[in-house]
Amino acid sequence: MKKIILLVIVFSNTLSAQDKGNFENSSNDFYNNILKESNDFNKVKKEQKKSFKLLIDNDKIPKNLNEFTIVESADPISQGNTGTCWCFSTTSFYESEILRLTKNSINLSELFPVYYEYIEKVRRFIRKRGDSYLSEGSESNAVQRMMKMYGIVPFEAYEGKPSDQPYYNHEKMFSEIQKYMSNCKENNFWDEQAILSNVKSILNHYMGVPPKEFKYDGKTYTPITFLNKVTKLNPEDYVDFMSLMEKNYWEKTEYKVPDNWWRSSEYHNVPLNTFMKIIKLSIENGFSIAIGGDVSESGYSAKNDVAMVPSYDIPSEYIDENARQFRFSNGTTTDDHAIHLIGYKKDPKGWWFLIKDSGSGARNGTFPGYYFYHEDYIKLKMMSFTIHKDAVKDVLSKF
Repeated sequence: MKKIILLVIVFSNTLSAQDKGNFENSSNDFYNNILKESNDFNKVKKEQKKSFKLLIDNDKIPKNLNEFTIVESADPISQGNTGTCWCFSTTSFYESEILRLTKNSINLSELFPVYYEYIEKVRRFIRKRGDSYLSEGSESNAVQRMMKMYGIVPFEAYEGKPSDQPYYNHEKMFSEIQKYMSNCKENNFWDEQAILSNVKSILNHYMGVPPKEFKYDGKTYTPITFLNKVTKLNPEDYVDFMSLMEKNYWEKTEYKVPDNWWRSSEYHNVPLNTFMKIIKLSIENGFSIAIGGDVSESGYSAKNDVAMVPSYDIPSEYIDENARQFRFSNGTTTDDHAIHLIGYKKDPKGWWFLIKDSGSGARNGTFPGYYFYHEDYIKLKMMSFTIHKDAVKDVLSKF
């Protein structure tokens, strides 16, 4: 009899016990506004689809940003109609790193790395004769890679769009690149210099020409000298982590998702408990994190600024490496969005994390540009992250 009573008590104390769901109209008002102002949306009326979403209990979720201990960061900005969350989130992460390391606030250009990421994607597509993934998406460590290759610039030196254009919009631009590269493949045309020259013309038309040198605080810099002398960022100081059973733990390996298009095998694969311990200890010690994973779940609510795992999906106590791997293997966990983890709040029913998000979905709630993620959601659905090596010295020593 005592065992039965104890079991009831344990289950009643879980965050998501007796959760319920309902059907909601799928809408993203901020994104619709982007399309309207960019004149790129289809004005034909369509029947709204309904999604089965968690009924949010307001008593279970944070009420205000002030409840969180927050790492200093810039205000959220929108990535517009682009698939460049990987760069907006990671650029935000590096801006916070500059603040942490130098106490200086620098507004970096999000689109400078994006420009050259497109160039490198096309270059690999050429060299692989079309056997390379070509999309707008990428991973957080792509920013590190582009910084090493091309440097970085302040926002004032490269906005990456016409200044009078209301939002970033890569729909037409990427469509042109994609069609051009498909044509090259169909005709077996692989002249790298000629193709890259044509792709640069497309990028320059929509994004503008990135600067070779520029003035900042009265001094002239190149993107490389600005990286080294002003930001003080060392790309070699940043490392990536993942947690999947399909690879050996405590080894560096490839994160096998389409957006890891250059097949980086620099991910440190750790057990899930270690994965979560790193995140908690790091944010407690003042290190923010560029993190990515799946944001298409029933417990993900834009209008409530919250991400939770409903009990009808999986009870909190059953979330482990098996549940995580199962969802990744069967495709119900996908690598579809990157965000910036900047704060935390400890709660009797689990940690909450404050998320800075450049996606349009983050602009529909009470706190535009922010989400509250419960630790269960991170544990089950967030798949990889980038962090400064000083936050993980003990873990790295095991590799």
